[in-house]
Amino acid sequence: MSEQVCFDRRELGLILGLYGRMVAAGEWRDYGMSCLRDVAVFSVFRRTAEYPLYRIEKRPKLRARQGLYSVIAMDGQIVRRGHDLGLVLKVLERKLIRTIG
Repeated sequence: MSEQVCFDRRELGLILGLYGRMVAAGEWRDYGMSCLRDVAVFSVFRRTAEYPLYRIEKRPKLRARQGLYSVIAMDGQIVRRGHDLGLVLKVLERKLIRTIG
């Protein structure tokens, strides 16, 4: 039986910190999380019954190449990819700054 890929406590702390700020700004309203065999996915939604605005993915198989983490937009476009989750999430932080400013 193969193990699932999941976010660890530190990764979830970074993601949920951003999620809380986006909820407070009125941008995001719901989330979903999946731990699968090849990927862990944290999806964020503007409303509960729609497609996710963004997916934050962790793919260990890409660790040596493009990077372990990626942010993927609703249309499937990879917005940012890298080895450092904090840096990858900054692309979404910029959207928060524009929302508040």
